[in-house]
Amino acid sequence: MTRVRNVLPSYLLHKSSGQARCRIDGKDHLLGVYGSEESRIRYGELVARFAGGLKIDPSAGKKSAAPDCGPSVAELMLAFMKHAEGYYLKPDGTHTDEIHCLRSALKPLREIYGFTPIRDFSPLMFKAVRDAFVAKGWCRGYVNRSTNRVRGMFKWGVSCGMVPVDVWQSLTAVAPLKAGRCAAHDNKRREAVSEEHLKAVRERLRQKNRDIFDLLLLTASRVGELLSITWEQIDTKGDVWSANLEHHKNAYRGKSRKLFFGKQAQEILARYKNVPASERIFSTRRDVFSQILKLACGRAGVPSFVPHQLRHTAGTRIRDAFGVERAQAHLGHSSPDMTAVYTANTDKLARETAQQVG
Repeated sequence: MTRVRNVLPSYLLHKSSGQARCRIDGKDHLLGVYGSEESRIRYGELVARFAGGLKIDPSAGKKSAAPDCGPSVAELMLAFMKHAEGYYLKPDGTHTDEIHCLRSALKPLREIYGFTPIRDFSPLMFKAVRDAFVAKGWCRGYVNRSTNRVRGMFKWGVSCGMVPVDVWQSLTAVAPLKAGRCAAHDNKRREAVSEEHLKAVRERLRQKNRDIFDLLLLTASRVGELLSITWEQIDTKGDVWSANLEHHKNAYRGKSRKLFFGKQAQEILARYKNVPASERIFSTRRDVFSQILKLACGRAGVPSFVPHQLRHTAGTRIRDAFGVERAQAHLGHSSPDMTAVYTANTDKLARETAQQVG
């Protein structure tokens, strides 16, 4: 992942004086005793002005915060993460991926503004944290989501009486990064995988991984959904089997999710009929399968793709063959707008229309 160079000045040691320093436009600014709260607060102030394109006044802001300045940003983070770790839980008691995302988003905030009093946290400081995200090489979408996570923490702080309302409201004025108008890059849009590439990769998978690969294409399920199912969840009555998922992406919203298995999918599952009913049919972890798929792409000499693109491919096939309504039902989408992106046929239809229209 490419890092953006020289986005923010670093917090450094001035060896001859023992003070902290940061270099801006070729000039060193002394911040106070290295590692001290005063120096960290001063560093955060300079970074905020630098990120906002404002002139640096070397004589301003050198006094440490007053004793009655209230809780710091680090104290807010500590309280919020304690709340998050008890809130973002799966039914089995393990944390959701949101915890990892929050930790990534809050790390630069802690490093730059941990000592800063909450009441002094400004939109310029907020933008400086966002610039730190960009410097890590994160894509624009992830930068915006991480920025929203930080802002959401301050909103939570308002509800707990830790954050003044005007501080949170000022952060809402910071708009998300726009495509083509910022230093953050945009990832290439995920598309369906070609039949040629699917075949080449499939041939390089072992039987169990090939079965997972095929089932993802047949069921249009998310890889985590498929790998979580047990025989206890599967209703084998009738021509089409079904599995009612207890743990899925939108379970916390009160939504249900079912997977359906036709004849081909049933034949694959039948190979694992000896797996105990209460155990997962496929013991493979999601991240392990992702790595296996990546390695298979490399051996096949095709562009690497992720398991979710198999769902995208399946959704595209169903939508183009049977229409958006069936695709929406099979993918488990609550809105047809989401299903609309699962197609590779738009250009083809437009081209055919142009030929006919003239």
